[in-house]
Amino acid sequence: MRIFKAYDIRGTYPSQINEEMMEKIGRAFADFIEGEKIAVGRDMRVSSPQLFDAFVKGILTQGKDVIDFGLTSTPMTYFACNHLKADASAMITASHNPKEDNGVKFTRSGAIPISGDTGIKEIEAKVLANDFKEVPEPGKVIKEDVKDAFREFLLGFAKEISGLKIVVDGSNGMGAQDFSIIQKDLPIDITTLCFDLDGTFPHHDANPMKEGAVSMLADAVKEKNADLGIIFDGDADRVFFVDDTGELVPSDYITALIAEEILAYHPSSIILYDLRSSWIVPEKIAEFGGKSRMCRVGHSFIKQSMREEDSIFAGELSGHFYFRDAFYTDSGILTAIWVLNLLSKKKEKLSSLIAPLKKYFATGEINSEVSDKDAKMRELAEIYKEGSISWLDGVRIDFEDWWFNVRPSNTEPLLRLNLEAKTEQLMTQKRDEVLSIIRATE
Repeated sequence: MRIFKAYDIRGTYPSQINEEMMEKIGRAFADFIEGEKIAVGRDMRVSSPQLFDAFVKGILTQGKDVIDFGLTSTPMTYFACNHLKADASAMITASHNPKEDNGVKFTRSGAIPISGDTGIKEIEAKVLANDFKEVPEPGKVIKEDVKDAFREFLLGFAKEISGLKIVVDGSNGMGAQDFSIIQKDLPIDITTLCFDLDGTFPHHDANPMKEGAVSMLADAVKEKNADLGIIFDGDADRVFFVDDTGELVPSDYITALIAEEILAYHPSSIILYDLRSSWIVPEKIAEFGGKSRMCRVGHSFIKQSMREEDSIFAGELSGHFYFRDAFYTDSGILTAIWVLNLLSKKKEKLSSLIAPLKKYFATGEINSEVSDKDAKMRELAEIYKEGSISWLDGVRIDFEDWWFNVRPSNTEPLLRLNLEAKTEQLMTQKRDEVLSIIRATE
């Protein structure tokens, strides 16, 4: 079924996902999970209340108890799963998808993600077969509020934040609630945008990576002469930053900056970065005394690698940032706190901190439609066999003065190219060269 994705369930309401389907998903999830208590929350989308009710009904039908902790972000859901000692958690959300969409994210106990390979396919099979266990009696609903505990948890990471003027864009999503929980405890000048929880997203797209989504924030930062702009996506697991000039900061630069700050408190720790990130990231991690590890793209892979490596922090080019001390999960609000920590301590403009990181020249991600993705990647590996080749995620090939990664899309006939070089001229030349190979037809 199209709604069962690699990391969660998402579809258009009500044509692809509706109350009947969500009740079945709830039943299948309850059967899949060992244990008796499942923490369930929801976001602010228009269809979330009714889908939440249907999902909860499915869980109760299978004899499991539901801990209802109300409106939540993805980071708060991860926290609730641990704080409430639940056997699993679920959140009704479609993350940064358009307003018409909805769905559900799952974790096991400890906020360990459930992906296509670790359970979603099994849940899908049970839904398709209408195959659910018979139970003697239904479960019950337990109401809990975790906001105060979440506030204390978040503030435990704040390190003398002061002297800043910032603008925060909540995207009318759950990041607004997350930031509001700690806002009164931050002794800084804060301007808020799009803080009404509104699942119609009236001001801009819930995905900050979409063109124009950060324009309002960038304009406000310049108008207010602010030090920083912060913008969350719809469910607040991702966050992006605008510097004092109104420029959107690439997420790999944020990884490098946070690495410096975290390593000041956790010397010699291991930090992961996704393989699309700039060379500047491992260079800076080494400069600050840390140990860097390259990892593949995708939150379930990164979280697993963090546990295996005992990594303190990880950054992904898509705006996900992961913290060992937040249960190895991604958190937009915690990332914002670490950036505020850094700016408060450095007493420098973000643009000044970013400037030394602009050492190399990157293409950004470029998509190309390809019928046989595996064959094309093998062709690239043969053509560029003199480089250092890795098959960690797609094919990445490194040379002394440039590198590229080509990854296949999980859901579309696309190859995604990221390329970086030591000069702009070389970047342009190699970009065009590699794209001509990718896009060449037989």
